[in-house]
Amino acid sequence: MKTAFVTGASSGIGRATAVGLAKAGFALVITGRRRERLDALAAELAPAPVHVLTFDVRDRAAVNAAVASLPEVLRAPDVLVNNAGGAHGLSPIQSGDPADWDQMLDANVRGLLNVTQALLPGMTARQTGFIVNVGSIAGQEAYANGNVYCASKAAVQMLTKTMRLDLLPTGVRVAEVNPGAVETEFSQVRFKGDEARAAKVYEGFEPLKAEDIAEVVVFMVTRPPHVTIAEVLVLAGAQGAATTIARK
Repeated sequence: MKTAFVTGASSGIGRATAVGLAKAGFALVITGRRRERLDALAAELAPAPVHVLTFDVRDRAAVNAAVASLPEVLRAPDVLVNNAGGAHGLSPIQSGDPADWDQMLDANVRGLLNVTQALLPGMTARQTGFIVNVGSIAGQEAYANGNVYCASKAAVQMLTKTMRLDLLPTGVRVAEVNPGAVETEFSQVRFKGDEARAAKVYEGFEPLKAEDIAEVVVFMVTRPPHVTIAEVLVLAGAQGAATTIARK
């Protein structure tokens, strides 16, 4: 049975991806900070084999310790989905909160690096594997007040490209999926729990669902070894660009 390691699996795209991979026959390692949600997901996916790890991707020591605790076969997954991360705040650069900047850079960039480096020894030793980094349209198009979030996702895009080059001789494939407007907890986190403001982001059109992105990820990682779908941009039907949406 093939194995998959999914970060940020307690909600949103990570959770939906874990569900999709389980349905596709993968044994799973699901990770996140909210243990109760991860345990509930593991119970939901039964009888699929699911191993739960609780850690913050920003904490390199915690990541390394968690990976070291796994059975050897799970330390060399067939698939790694680097999904953990998020946006914090939506302010002009001149009035941004440095604490928000730190959270986004630490989770979206350093967290991806921490998890990837912890798992790569096993993957490269096997000379096979597939890494999918979850980016964003924000990494391709700047928008007002997006500054550090856009920069962090642009970093994910460049890391994906350079990882693909570095890992090419090892047989480990690397790709990126870039969602547009997906209705998850994303905006609630960005707006510090302001549900009314978060809801306005998705008013007047039908946004993507987490399952839409999960389906794309599952398709990407189940292609035969001679195929790498290297980069995918997924937009809502009413979305033409990062902030260009036809609202009714």
